[in-house]
Amino acid sequence: MISNTATVHATVDQTNTALAVGSGNLEVFATPMMIALMECAACEAIAGALAAGQSSVGTQVNVAHTAASPIGAHISATATVTQMEGRQVQFELAAHCGEQEIGSGTHTRFIIDAERFMAKVGGA
Repeated sequence: MISNTATVHATVDQTNTALAVGSGNLEVFATPMMIALMECAACEAIAGALAAGQSSVGTQVNVAHTAASPIGAHISATATVTQMEGRQVQFELAAHCGEQEIGSGTHTRFIIDAERFMAKVGGA
């Protein structure tokens, strides 16, 4: 069975700021990096349910980034499975800097056969 929730962590540094990834010109935690951390949490939440050779791919993200986080800040992202229908898994997402919520939203992933998927995209 799929784990209900997973949380992953990151520290804001020079590599994951808006300036570094090109999503702005300030040295604060970048929105694309927050979303990547949230997706990482979603992957962790379903990792135990994947059979050998399976993976998952993200197909939709709807997120609001509501507060900035400076270099040195500790970020946590949590994904909670809200629905599973066949191969489709839906999540509620939240990111925090300490006790403050800095982002939230929803995410959809599909469980796939990794080898078959990569063959379709020419990577196998």
